[in-house]
Amino acid sequence: MSTKETIAILGGTGDLGTGLAIRWSKAGYKIVIGSRTQEKADAAVASLAEVSPETPAEAMENSAAAAAGDIVVLTVPAAHQISTLEGVKAHLNGKILIDVTVPLVPPKVGTVQLPEEGSAGKRAQDFLGEEVLVVSAFQNIAAHLLQQDVVIECDVLVAGNDKPARTRVIELIGEAGMTGWHAGPIANAAAAEALTSILIQINRSGIVSHSGIKIIGQEH
Repeated sequence: MSTKETIAILGGTGDLGTGLAIRWSKAGYKIVIGSRTQEKADAAVASLAEVSPETPAEAMENSAAAAAGDIVVLTVPAAHQISTLEGVKAHLNGKILIDVTVPLVPPKVGTVQLPEEGSAGKRAQDFLGEEVLVVSAFQNIAAHLLQQDVVIECDVLVAGNDKPARTRVIELIGEAGMTGWHAGPIANAAAAEALTSILIQINRSGIVSHSGIKIIGQEH
């Protein structure tokens, strides 16, 4: 079996980062967890070990993690998106950056409030420049379900300016047990980001929980 790439998850302390680490590790990828300090990264890996003892991961400060990763995933809160990217920008040229940022604005997280750039994904691409292949994904996933051995009934909209990069991320989504769909250029990340607030409202209805989206149609 050939060795798969190293995936660096920046901000891998939350449910989504932890869940992706578990699922991609099972698929054979080497996982690096990045955080603002080595101490926080060590704590994140320790927390991951408690949730999933069979998931090996290496702890690094964000810049070292970004340098080590063949593919880099950004899973920090929207308020820390650009400040985190500032610290790792030098290590991202030529790489795919999977940005899962959702621009929720507390306390009204159930109201769509997109940033002036149009979307968090486009904000990342504008900041990093075209040398970095920003791909926006995973905004509509019930994050804690990723940590469980369950089928996730939600598809993933994948937006990015580089089609081969989108295709690679769709492959990774498949290896994590979900279905990804080409959603066009990074500007279209606005649709997936906005849907998160709508899904929050649906969950608040009390009728369903973990609401998601499915793409349906007739196969050619």
